[in-house]
Amino acid sequence: MQIAVLTFDGFNELDSLVAAAILNRLKPQGWNAWITAPSEQVTSMNGVTLARQKPLSFAAQADAVIVGSGIRTRQIAQDRDLLDQIQLDPSRQLIGAQCSGVLLLAKLGLIGELPACTDLTTKPWVIEAGVKVLDAPFVAHDNVASAGGCLASQYLAAWMIARGAGAAAAEAALHYVAPVGEKDLYVRRAMDVVMPFVGQLEPELA
Repeated sequence: MQIAVLTFDGFNELDSLVAAAILNRLKPQGWNAWITAPSEQVTSMNGVTLARQKPLSFAAQADAVIVGSGIRTRQIAQDRDLLDQIQLDPSRQLIGAQCSGVLLLAKLGLIGELPACTDLTTKPWVIEAGVKVLDAPFVAHDNVASAGGCLASQYLAAWMIARGAGAAAAEAALHYVAPVGEKDLYVRRAMDVVMPFVGQLEPELA
């Protein structure tokens, strides 16, 4: 599974890096999550500069895509030339977005009339784009998922892993990153959020 983590200037570190780190727990199974950006370097909202691992065109080739958020997402959402470079296909890709990244999915026509999740700051912009916003951390419709709140990145990662490798693999990845002394509770809570949107990969957990 090759995953593009779309990351733009002004990005939120928690969105891109937490999701990528959890997804890359499956590297032994051939999974790779790549920081994917339109420029060779991107600088976060807090001044952290990253070198991209893949160009934006990689998103069209990837098996899955996560669209992170950032302080410049509204500008990006108005940049038609940039949006036209983001070629996604929910018929064959798992696609997830977090917080203001959901606004980009809306502008790309990937949400339509379906309800979505986003953060409280972005909520009015997403509503303005014609999307109903849920008061929930995560929702998925077939191959398209959205999450609201920086720490909801764990849900996007867990959903992708459960969809692509099964619930047991998602639990193992979450268990590794969960706080010591809270691991079982942390994993169960996260899986309770995502498994209703995974299907029957593991019926006993669904």
